[in-house]
Amino acid sequence: MDPVIIVGAGPVGLTLALALARQEVPSVVLDEGPGKDDQRPARTVVLREDTAALLERLTGVPISEAGFHWAGWRSMRRKQVMRQISFGAGEDDGPAEGSPLGLGPEPVAESDIPLHVAQHVLTGALRAAIARERLVKVALNSRLDSVEQEPSGITAHTRGPGGTWWRGSYLVGCDGPRSTVRKLQDIRFPGRTAVERHAVAALRTELPWPGEALLHRMPPWRTSGPSAGEITARPLPDGVWRLDWLLPPGKDLVTPELLVTRVRETLAGWSGGPTPPYELLDTGVHIVHHRLARRWRAGRVFLAGDAAHLLGALGTQGLDEGLRDADNLAWKLSLAWHHGPHEALLDSYQTERRAAVSARLRAADQALPLLRGGGGLRSYVPGSARGHDGLLTDGHLGRGILGAPGAYAHSPLAPQHIEAEVAVDTPPGSQVTDVQVTAEDGSFVRLRERLGRGALLVVLIAPGTGVWERKHWVSAGIMPRLAAAVAALPNPAELLVAESYPGAAAHTVLLVRPDGHLVTALSGVRPADLYSAAEATLGGPAQERENDRAGTAGESDKAGDSNTTANAEAAAGTR
Repeated sequence: MDPVIIVGAGPVGLTLALALARQEVPSVVLDEGPGKDDQRPARTVVLREDTAALLERLTGVPISEAGFHWAGWRSMRRKQVMRQISFGAGEDDGPAEGSPLGLGPEPVAESDIPLHVAQHVLTGALRAAIARERLVKVALNSRLDSVEQEPSGITAHTRGPGGTWWRGSYLVGCDGPRSTVRKLQDIRFPGRTAVERHAVAALRTELPWPGEALLHRMPPWRTSGPSAGEITARPLPDGVWRLDWLLPPGKDLVTPELLVTRVRETLAGWSGGPTPPYELLDTGVHIVHHRLARRWRAGRVFLAGDAAHLLGALGTQGLDEGLRDADNLAWKLSLAWHHGPHEALLDSYQTERRAAVSARLRAADQALPLLRGGGGLRSYVPGSARGHDGLLTDGHLGRGILGAPGAYAHSPLAPQHIEAEVAVDTPPGSQVTDVQVTAEDGSFVRLRERLGRGALLVVLIAPGTGVWERKHWVSAGIMPRLAAAVAALPNPAELLVAESYPGAAAHTVLLVRPDGHLVTALSGVRPADLYSAAEATLGGPAQERENDRAGTAGESDKAGDSNTTANAEAAAGTR
């Protein structure tokens, strides 16, 4: 079987290559550059806990130690603190005295603590891991210029010092906003240009709020040059901060002199005196676009990351979504690579991921005129009591309609209603909670450590097992029957045991996808229900998969497209 061809050696393409390698699928990464990344301190990303864990699992590098976990979040309007969250305290401290929001304490989950890290640090860790990976080949200075599909595979040609033809089983375009893959497949990329513009600076200094990220709207001091009245400050390791100034619509030139003046005015305003000492490390202008590809699959060709979607206004994070693309696609390509075509399963990548990104784009596009147009949010959004600052906080912290990662509750892979299904705190289609589990070898591990291996996970909730050696309970009670049911599933599965899981009663059985999304929770050992749920997760009953093999790969790009086109166009601002 030919390797998977990955076009693009950014974080998404490299993550996909490693994720495939962990599932014994070889790949070729076509890198149009020399394999080195510029160190740009002003080019940073914010990751949620689960995507940071994905990168750590793939690279073996503690990414969380290379970045900075925010100690808290502070939202200000003029001189007033509107919202203050201390992650160490575990709950929202609510608004400052006199705040118009009138909020009470609000719990803050561990997954709400963002990780802020320089993008070149991520890419460096991924490249180092790939250098040790026997199943990944990186072709430097290789720019794609043609793609040809056949029923049995795909052929790609690159130009460069040594123009080469590459033979692959599938091809994934992770080649950014100007994706050559997308253009060669004639896939439209509608949306909006320059939704927001930000002047950006990375500098080393001391701010009055050590370790806390800050959103300051309408600061009380006067600024030089055009300003839209919003500043974001986010901490990085070693006393470095990234500062973003929202710029007004238009194409006003941001000169180095103007940016230095803006830095000095901002630092002086926050310190309440003269400008404190600082070291300017990097500057730039960040332009946010909102776009969504009409199709993410065309036969054996897929799109992922910025090649498929662009978002980033109001604090939302595009790279985090790109990493979710790679995680979603890797296990599906792995099954197809090892066991033959699974057309319904491969189609589900487009359906699931496109719908999730479309929802975030639509939410951001609907909120933009309210937050940037000066109108009152409460008069436009029924039931909203949190105001502009609360909505922006959600975008930056990965919560609510703007920031929370998408769930796949309406996925085509979701099983039909199962009578034995029970509710737990994780809704079907959402990411599971990272609890401690006992693995088959008797070791205690975190649940997320068992993800990404191509196997389904079956988790039995059995209070009390943690205090006994596995040999004492593995052959007792319901375990033998559950082990037999797991062994009979239509795909390799790993049986794990947890002392507890949020909202789950004793003897609840969880079925988890290889990318960590909950399929279902069953009351007790139900072999038939467990089998049917696993079968649905793989794209349907065995007979349907046989029919998939008989179909043509060229027809697959139509699957799921009609269900999401309207939403995608609405999110992208087109008809």
